[in-house]
Amino acid sequence: VKIEDVALPPTVKYGMVFDAGSSHTSLFVYAWDSDKENDTGVVSQTLSCDVQGQGISSYANDPPKAGDSLRECLDKALKVIPAAKQRDVPAYLGATAGMRLLREQNSSAADQVLAEVAKTMREYPVAFKGARILTGEEEGAYGWITINYLLDSFTKYSPTAHTWVRPEAANIFGALDLGGASTQISFMPKGSVINWNEASKFTLYGYNYNIYTHSYLCYGQNEMLKRLAKELIAVRGELAVDHPCYPKDYSETVSLSSFRTSPCTNRSDPRLSLGDRNVTLEGRGNASGCLAAVKKLFNFSACGQSQDCTFDGVYQPPVSGQFIAFSAFYYNFKFLNLTEGQSLAAVRETIEHFCTRSWEDLSSGYPKENPERLPKYCATANYILTLLLDAYKFNETSWNNIFFQMKAGNTDIGWTLGYMLNLTNMIPAEAPVWVKGHVSSLWAAAVAFIILTFALGLAALLL
Repeated sequence: VKIEDVALPPTVKYGMVFDAGSSHTSLFVYAWDSDKENDTGVVSQTLSCDVQGQGISSYANDPPKAGDSLRECLDKALKVIPAAKQRDVPAYLGATAGMRLLREQNSSAADQVLAEVAKTMREYPVAFKGARILTGEEEGAYGWITINYLLDSFTKYSPTAHTWVRPEAANIFGALDLGGASTQISFMPKGSVINWNEASKFTLYGYNYNIYTHSYLCYGQNEMLKRLAKELIAVRGELAVDHPCYPKDYSETVSLSSFRTSPCTNRSDPRLSLGDRNVTLEGRGNASGCLAAVKKLFNFSACGQSQDCTFDGVYQPPVSGQFIAFSAFYYNFKFLNLTEGQSLAAVRETIEHFCTRSWEDLSSGYPKENPERLPKYCATANYILTLLLDAYKFNETSWNNIFFQMKAGNTDIGWTLGYMLNLTNMIPAEAPVWVKGHVSSLWAAAVAFIILTFALGLAALLL
């Protein structure tokens, strides 16, 4: 979707980043005034393009198709970037959890997919800078940078000072990201924190930011749904199994072999017999049963009584400050018509009501919704609540500090902008005032000294 169609000044520079996620790929084109590339608030999103088909990891058996899938969006990008500037456009592709899983399962296939992607991008007149798989912590950290960059948390323009300054009592937002195969949490904790990864420390605009960031592979919404189905089948061990999260009168047939396509569900389970038999999942529309089944996907007992722990024994300091929840967090809550400021009790009531609706009621009430996605919202909504409340430990009060958004201004929230800002050095490690080299008092003194020196020299010459 082209966001704006206006003539840009000749000093404009461009950059492009592909977000190669587990379920789909998107291309973002950014523009900025080259005279202000070290300032904040000057980057705008010029184009966003959704690549047709699934994520590039789905082409493991036919890698050339991964590269070909990008062509349509690349062609659209070249239509919005002036021809004279195209060869200077830095172009990146970052792959996330889908490719992380493929690398675990078949590293050579992952390498081939990335090689084909790189081959295609080199055919275009842009400055291709590489295609690589991001770590989960990088994905979380770059999302955190994007949010706070767009919301002027790091620095903003002061009309009175005619420069970029750090806002007083800067409000730094946390980031909550939910994808298809992984989920990330990133925020700045209060006080001293232990167990930090070095990658969590940033110096941006001359200020130090120590953030906690963690990524949970296999806890994205798509992988969670697979794990939930496998667990329900393993417990019953029958050819027809009740699914409490699916709407009543809805059924779905799955093959046991489908669980072997992902490392998240490919682990051996003695409760599942070998073979390729089909199992029917029969919806029961049981809201409380759904929530109970979803909670079993987390190993909360590994934390014992520790409050600085989420699940599976993973350390996390107490959540602090306001958070932006984007990607699947946003899309699921938008679908359920959950709005900002709703109490946690109201949110629970809405989800519970949705979960008890029959398939006939849902399919007639949401005729435009994808019929494959519609039965999954009950499970995903309960999963989001469990993740935010039981794992991350938001409560009745701090729940109101979570804002579900997908854009800030005209720019999509995600990791891509933060990634490009970092790789193009557009967020300096020193404050803008030092980068520019203009400190008014020193500048005035220097000018006065030069004038005085020139005057004395001229007087000496005359004498």
